[in-house]
Amino acid sequence: MIRVVVVDDEALVRSGFRLILSAADDMEVVATATGGEAVDTVRRERPDVVLLDIRMPDVDGLTVLRQLSELPQPPVVAMLTTFDADEYVLTALRSGAAGFLLKDTEPDQLPQLVRTLAAGGVVMSPKASRAVWQSHPGSAGAVDHADVARVGRLTEREREVLVLIAEGLSNAEIGGRIHLSPGTVKDHVSAILTKLRVTSRVQAALLAQRAGLLDDGQQRSESGR
Repeated sequence: MIRVVVVDDEALVRSGFRLILSAADDMEVVATATGGEAVDTVRRERPDVVLLDIRMPDVDGLTVLRQLSELPQPPVVAMLTTFDADEYVLTALRSGAAGFLLKDTEPDQLPQLVRTLAAGGVVMSPKASRAVWQSHPGSAGAVDHADVARVGRLTEREREVLVLIAEGLSNAEIGGRIHLSPGTVKDHVSAILTKLRVTSRVQAALLAQRAGLLDDGQQRSESGR
């Protein structure tokens, strides 16, 4: 069983997530908590996955994320957000969050997202991902030239795949977008992680953002639609 803790300041959100996830045969919401209760709850329940609201009035999600990361055996944490372009999401990703999703994510998608997190994967809402990168452009005076050089090792196809990774697309979705098999996309993703010297899709997306690749890639994507 995948053990889940939901942290949110709104009781309705906590109960809604509990109801949806507890209906899955392979997971259990072992507790819900507010921001102020989160760390003690996680210490006590030792969940595999924490779904953590990024904006809470008592203790904000970024503070909780930092405290959870300092635990001897920290859980996998994904941030919950209401806003497409939440200014705190990028900070959370840089602080170790394994992804983020919007609170209005379709209920039938939530269990699979939790399974992905528990298996060591990352989740990034495609709609929110585009908004996050567009609201924090890497080219706005903050391009990291070392990261530009690392991205320069990628082939044109690998750069295209990297942009779609940053949009939060799965391998199957990337394959459908650029007409490749999921297996071929998987090979490209492995090559990208190796060449960029990162270990996760989130890290790859952050590096691409710092290199300014997402601005260029998304502009090409928009112009080609």
